[in-house]
Amino acid sequence: MKKKSNHFNLRGRLITREFPKSPISEQYRTIRTNIDFSMIDTQLKTLVCTSSSPAEGKSTTCSNLAVTFAGTEKKILLVDADLRKPTVHQQFRIENMKGLTNVVTKNATLTETVVTTDIPNLSILTSGPIPPNPAELLNSKSMEAFIEEAKTNYDMVIFDMPPVLAVTDAQILGHVCDGVLLIVKSNQTKKEELIKAKDLLEKANAKIIGSVLHGVDPKEMTGQYYYYGK
Repeated sequence: MKKKSNHFNLRGRLITREFPKSPISEQYRTIRTNIDFSMIDTQLKTLVCTSSSPAEGKSTTCSNLAVTFAGTEKKILLVDADLRKPTVHQQFRIENMKGLTNVVTKNATLTETVVTTDIPNLSILTSGPIPPNPAELLNSKSMEAFIEEAKTNYDMVIFDMPPVLAVTDAQILGHVCDGVLLIVKSNQTKKEELIKAKDLLEKANAKIIGSVLHGVDPKEMTGQYYYYGK
């Protein structure tokens, strides 16, 4: 197992850890509660976080949600499944020498690659080396085996995925995971792109459990992060 990470000076990006009593952190807790209620009849073990297009805040939102879920004393694994432009290792200031790609290609085990953070109950699996065939790797039997292993060892597995309209990766994992969360950025996400992303996910039989709107002008609303159930 990798050495524990002690570096979390993230310049305010992990607000739920740095400022747990802030209004934004409270909004994340509200989102967490709403997600739990949306899956009241079935257990949510695997969650995909994605967006319609790049630069809409999905990685930051995904990481903060992972911290928030870990606060419920659930054992959480945050997986950077963006095998094209991974950023989770940068947010948490940890190495990305080995990660998901090593596990899926059977060059390392989950125990050898997972990072135990200083945040109680939160572990991270970085992307690992960027492969030449991300979609094929995510759609492999080995990836299915990894998901089953992760579900056995953790209460909840959260996948940070690439945007839906850019590549098919989110559709692939959305098909096999329990739920998908769409991240929407105020004044940036285009309605037609969001609708197209929703349609693509639904065609892949992915279960969209809701969306998170962020970046709202605080003068217009009381908080900056909102959850909308499907």
